[in-house]
Amino acid sequence: MSKKPRGTESSDFVHHFEGASTLDGLLELAGSPYDTEAVLALMKEAHADGASSSELIPQLFEGPPRFPSPDVARLMYQNLLGLWDLVAEGKGVRLEDEGPRPPRPKREKAPAPSPFAPGEPDAAFVEAASRHLEEDVRARERLTHLFDNRQDPLLGALDGAGLTDEGYAVARYLLFELFAMLELGWPAGVATVPPGALATAPTPDAPPVPAALATYAEDALFEAEHDEEHPLVPEELAPVRNLVTRGLAALWQARKKG
Repeated sequence: MSKKPRGTESSDFVHHFEGASTLDGLLELAGSPYDTEAVLALMKEAHADGASSSELIPQLFEGPPRFPSPDVARLMYQNLLGLWDLVAEGKGVRLEDEGPRPPRPKREKAPAPSPFAPGEPDAAFVEAASRHLEEDVRARERLTHLFDNRQDPLLGALDGAGLTDEGYAVARYLLFELFAMLELGWPAGVATVPPGALATAPTPDAPPVPAALATYAEDALFEAEHDEEHPLVPEELAPVRNLVTRGLAALWQARKKG
């Protein structure tokens, strides 16, 4: 095992590989799909190609690493850099003291919910779709790109609505989630919403928005209003709610015919 100070940084941060069982648990906590054995193989390949640890380590995660505390983050990076040092120094790495390690169970991602078309989503669908978007990084990225491209006029109108950065972020992400849920549940897809949709209330003959989606939006706004770090102030909540309500109505009305 390797243990050495990291340059001029704080003396309590040391490169120290504590073993596969420790690093496996830390990687899983942080959301990496790899275990220590796979990381070691990637490190050997990267080092042989002349890459640095700072180039490789971010690639061990599908998105930003998740840590329950700064101490866990520090411990994981200490172990990863300690393992990298062993590889760089050409030292052998013994992952297990005895016997083979049992296979690491794969983390199951929440599957996409079954479409609700030709009906409308209920609370169970909305919950399943929300969990799927949270857990399936690739699905979320695909739908994010689709939202950015197809709903560019809507986003342009939202950008010009005069919201603060916090208000814009809340409205934008909530409209993305609602769009993504509709895309998941309506196979024909959702057409581009005209930018004027955010400036006017839905017409009386517009199809009513499903209660499950309206409730989800209202719950999300309530959470934003009571966020501990960046709460949405009351004077900002009203225009954000108005824009989200109109945006949801426009998205629901923009469903394509199957």
